[in-house]
Amino acid sequence: MEPEERMDRQERSGFPAAFVAGLIVIAIIAGIVVVASRFIKTPQQAVDAPLPFGAAEQSYAPQIHFQDLRLSESDNLINQKFTYVAGIASNNGPRTVTAIEVLIEFHDPFKQVVLKDTLRPLRRSDAPLRPGEQREFNLAIDQGLPSTWDQQYPSVRITGLVLQ
Repeated sequence: MEPEERMDRQERSGFPAAFVAGLIVIAIIAGIVVVASRFIKTPQQAVDAPLPFGAAEQSYAPQIHFQDLRLSESDNLINQKFTYVAGIASNNGPRTVTAIEVLIEFHDPFKQVVLKDTLRPLRRSDAPLRPGEQREFNLAIDQGLPSTWDQQYPSVRITGLVLQ
C-alpha cells in the first residue's frame, strides 16, 4: 500500500470517531441545559403563592390607593412586546403593608377584558409601606397591548395583602 492510501484510510476511519464524539458532547450539553432549566427559574417563571386576602385584608384594601398611573410599551431585539404600568401606591390606613398583589385588567370598548395580569407592586423583599407613606412602582407585563384596547387606563384591583 502506498503512503497516500494509508493516510486516506486513517482520515476516513478517524472521521466517524470524531463525529460520534461530537454528538456525545452535544447530547451532554443538551442534557445539562434541560436539567438546569427545570431547577433554575427566572423571575418571570417563578410562580409565587397567592397572597392572603381574608376578611382583615379585604377590609384594609380600601386604604391602599394607586394614583398617577402611567402606561408605556416597548419591545426587545427579538420583537417581544412589553407593557409597563407605573404609578404611586399609597397606604392611607393605620397598618404597615409588607406586600401587595393586584389584578390589572385592560378592556376593549365593550368593557371586555383584553389583557390581564396579576402583579406585585410591593413584594415581601421590599421595604414595607408604612402608614401614610407613598411609593412609586413600575410593573412589567410580558405582552403588548392588543389593538382592541379602548385606550383607557387599566383597572387595578387588590387581590392580596400582607399586613403587619
